[in-house]
Amino acid sequence: MSKNLSSLLKVYIAEFLVTHHHHVIDLHSACVEEMERVLIEVIMDHTNGNQVQAAKMLGLNRSTLRRKIVEYRMENLLSKAS
Repeated sequence: MSKNLSSLLKVYIAEFLVTHHHHVIDLHSACVEEMERVLIEVIMDHTNGNQVQAAKMLGLNRSTLRRKIVEYRMENLLSKAS
């Protein structure tokens, strides 16, 4: 892939603003929350639900990862461990 993450985010955010500019409120919080949610989901899938490995990859301790999973209502990820 030739584009880095920053480039992809710039394009996505610019497109989002074009289509949602009348409804943008607290974009920073919305972006941070959505990015964190997706990141947790992808990493948990990558580690086959191994919370210790996922927390290490994310730079979090396991209890923080579990709290975020519950906060974002993604408890289904907690039962994925194989």
